[in-house]
Amino acid sequence: MEFKNITKKEQGKFIARYDVEYETVDGQKKIYEMISRNRDITSFKELHGKRADAVVIIATDENDERILIDREFRLAPGEWVYNFPAGLIDPGETPYDSAKRELMEETGLELYEITDFIDTSYSAVGFSNETNVCVVGRARGSFKPSTSTLEEIEPGWYTKEEVRQLLKTEKFAARTQAFCYMWSRS
Repeated sequence: MEFKNITKKEQGKFIARYDVEYETVDGQKKIYEMISRNRDITSFKELHGKRADAVVIIATDENDERILIDREFRLAPGEWVYNFPAGLIDPGETPYDSAKRELMEETGLELYEITDFIDTSYSAVGFSNETNVCVVGRARGSFKPSTSTLEEIEPGWYTKEEVRQLLKTEKFAARTQAFCYMWSRS
């Protein structure tokens, strides 16, 4: 596969849509449609190698007996989906600061201990170059409604048995599904 060109097609408030032109090994010219948080991609190099766009929070309760999962209405699929709390990293903000802020905004909980950090990965590699990092830790406090009226979020604590049952009947974001499966089996 050989990269030929990238053309910005549309700029939205949060994402830009691009056409990536490439040629296959057998000489076919193709266009790959993608979206990005980067508003100004003009080269192949700019498709990758940047800092994380977003943070994902993987939190357990103070006793490590329950995991925090949001049930949230997502407009793209038009339904409720189970997902870890997450959000964009603001300019000048560290992933740790972003994780604490996002968790408080979405759930009202305090991320009081950070136990691990999982470095950059792609959010939806099939159509976007958006990247995220995962901050792993423990949270405490009482649930409060999201501070944003743009999001419908219902946070909850779940035991391993409850997670195993949810995995059989409910829709999850892929990364949340994979992690929760492994956590519920440990």
